[in-house]
Amino acid sequence: METTTNITQIIINTINTIFETLFSSVDNSLYSVLDDITFISSDILTDKNFETLFGTSTSNGILLIANSLLLGFIIYFATKYLMSHLIYTQSEKPTSFIFKLVIFGICMNCSFFIVQLILDLNFNITSALQSLGEQLFNKKICFSELINVINSNISIENSSLNIFSIDGLIKSTLSLSLLTLVFSYSFRYVMIKILVLLSPFAFLCLTMESTKSFFRVWAKNLISLLFIQIIVVLVLLLLFSMDFSSTNLFSKFVYIGGIYALIKANSFVREFIGGVSTNITQPVKNFFKI
Repeated sequence: METTTNITQIIINTINTIFETLFSSVDNSLYSVLDDITFISSDILTDKNFETLFGTSTSNGILLIANSLLLGFIIYFATKYLMSHLIYTQSEKPTSFIFKLVIFGICMNCSFFIVQLILDLNFNITSALQSLGEQLFNKKICFSELINVINSNISIENSSLNIFSIDGLIKSTLSLSLLTLVFSYSFRYVMIKILVLLSPFAFLCLTMESTKSFFRVWAKNLISLLFIQIIVVLVLLLLFSMDFSSTNLFSKFVYIGGIYALIKANSFVREFIGGVSTNITQPVKNFFKI
């Protein structure tokens, strides 16, 4: 009987050691990265390869393609205007088209700078909220600090993980949920950079009535992805405002709810604004909600 008990205890200790090593590795490696991919500023555009791809002038990169399409739009309008006189149909006035062509042509070539301003504005709002939280709670409002709070307040026997206890289950749920956030926000990070690359075409599409919808979709997707950043900070502020201690089981479950809210932040934003989904399990046909 004693031999059976010893074997059982060895198996339990082995399982706990494996999970403790796994969660420790995740905590030490990923959550500083999660801060970098979540709180985005215009710094993500300073990569030289990205700037080269976007175009440093109107004669290279994405800007070259956009300016070539600008010429194509002029030819298309001229043809359409000529045909309207031949078949007696209404067409947009040339003065109106030329005015929009000049204004949005300038915006197209300055789109990199415009997007930088939008990213920095959003980052400044989130930074202001983080600074407010830091003053109120004397803690840095970020994922790295969040995982430190969780680890320091989960009640664990002899400072080692017991996966078969309620604290062990809560710790497992929190770590795996935060790991899900890494994949979701990594996808968001990539999508923002893709939308930046599409910005010249978005501004170009404002020159014609038939292509305006592309700009609306582009703007809605960009705004929704950036707004997630503000929702994340608000959820973190709420979590840091709570009395999270080893003896308060209620607060531990609220923390799980808070992490779930971070996972569902994109769905929440899409319900109000629309935009692209960052849920990696979302079917491709449902990626865009206009």
